[in-house]
Amino acid sequence: QVQLVESGGGLAQPGGSLRLSCAASGFTFSNFAMSWARQRPGKALEWLAGHYKNGDGIHYADSVKGRFTISRDNAKNMLYLQMNDLKPEDTAWYFCRKERGPWGWPSDPDYWGPGTQVTVSS
Repeated sequence: QVQLVESGGGLAQPGGSLRLSCAASGFTFSNFAMSWARQRPGKALEWLAGHYKNGDGIHYADSVKGRFTISRDNAKNMLYLQMNDLKPEDTAWYFCRKERGPWGWPSDPDYWGPGTQVTVSS
């Protein structure tokens, strides 16, 4: 069955960086778009970034554009989120998501992982 497992969360200082990883299994990873979303305390789930099944099809939410970079390694079935210049408002649970189709735009996920927690604080 589809499994998505995030890792790489933790505590970071403002201005710092973290790299989140997502290990995917149970489906043909290279056939599907993937995305990252987060849920901040007391807030609704927020889509952050999406990556087409391959190539250069990438989209970002305005809130993270220029600071976060989504990437994927189809040979390793891995999805990544490089997060730079972290701010306290980036504190959230971060989720890796499988999209229903190859493009993922607009985002329409059908599976997601348990999440990894990111805390940005000095």
